[in-house]
Amino acid sequence: MKKIQTLGVHHITMMGADRQTSIDFWEGVLGMPFLFDQPNLDDPEEGHLYFDPGDGRLITIFTNEARKRVHSRTPMDAGCVHHVAFEVDRAMFDQVLERLKDRGIGNSGIKDRGFMHSIYFKDPLGLLIELACYTFIPPRGSSHAEVMLEAHKLRVARGDAAIGREHLADAAVMIVERSQGSLSGNRSAKNPYNTRS
Repeated sequence: MKKIQTLGVHHITMMGADRQTSIDFWEGVLGMPFLFDQPNLDDPEEGHLYFDPGDGRLITIFTNEARKRVHSRTPMDAGCVHHVAFEVDRAMFDQVLERLKDRGIGNSGIKDRGFMHSIYFKDPLGLLIELACYTFIPPRGSSHAEVMLEAHKLRVARGDAAIGREHLADAAVMIVERSQGSLSGNRSAKNPYNTRS
């Protein structure tokens, strides 16, 4: 059977409470411009707010002035969303802890994931939010996903538990060598998939 090929995330919609709580958090805390709102076309009792998360795509929130917070942490049952992650650059990432502290928002502190650094905190309704900053820049013409795929292959071939900085660096070299010629004809002498000597 043929696949249905996706082109990226179109939008993510969350269940909000009142309108102002959503605006205060998504635009006021996370800096996502509030683009427009209209009624929820499937439920005219609800509002539907649209925010730009920074890449021109959409985060949308269904609001209802009578709806209140139910959970201190959104459910983690099978089929539920564990967290939503947003990318920030290094300069902003370095400011996140102080800016959360200024607002009185508790957080996880910085978590080093090898290929990214993460900070976790909850929105006003208990949804876990991650702010993530990659620890690498992909070579021009490639993507973070392409580097991650190659780094994963290197990690597995070397028997390492998780992707680390060395895997990312070696993956970037491989991608550049694969996509661009060189007058010298020199290529890495060592097979990058070999285990370390």
